Amino acid sequence: MNVIIFGASGMIGRGTLLECLDDPGIERVLTIGRSPVPDQHPKLRQISHSDFTDFSGIADQLQGYDACFFCLGVSAAGMREADYRRVTYDFTLAAARTLLPLNPDMTFVYVSGEGTDSSEQGRLMWARVKGKTENDLLALGFRQAVMFRPGMILPLRGIRSKTPSYQFFYSYFSWLLRAIMAVFPNAATDTTRLGRAMITVARDGSPQVILRNPDINALGQSGE
Repeated sequence: MNVIIFGASGMIGRGTLLECLDDPGIERVLTIGRSPVPDQHPKLRQISHSDFTDFSGIADQLQGYDACFFCLGVSAAGMREADYRRVTYDFTLAAARTLLPLNPDMTFVYVSGEGTDSSEQGRLMWARVKGKTENDLLALGFRQAVMFRPGMILPLRGIRSKTPSYQFFYSYFSWLLRAIMAVFPNAATDTTRLGRAMITVARDGSPQVILRNPDINALGQSGE
């Protein structure tokens, strides 16, 4: 299986990348980002790309892939809706619309978030934008498009969040998140199970198009 990862420098994307590099069933991994990731691996190839609204200049390098794991995203805190929509919706749909005709049998996995508003009418700006992104991805016509909606996520394998407030919490209160997970296993997930779940979905299919923490954890464990 050959996979493309967007957002590999972020917390979720890096967790996914590490699992893909470790998986013997994955032959090639392509990352697309504004800056390269530090990893070196025989099956890893990287493309540095600046304009995430237009992938036509690299389209000839994006054919022959079985899955796309779209992990790129930003926190909505302090952002205007237009700016948040550009990163969350415009970037995602530009990538998906480029990849679909090149890889008609591709599985497209989009990392959304718990609380996403599928009605697109709710009070929370970020939830509306995520909801529209999900809905339009599902309508594009991929053989399989799956929306991941994790809630709390514990970073493993030395991974750090690029959002300072999140990293502060992980640095000082990861013990609390681990304690919560010990009592309520599906209250959270972790970067390893997220990555394994994406690989499992791409390889074996998904029972539903929207997956939450309990589904992610079950699929992540089954892929171990």
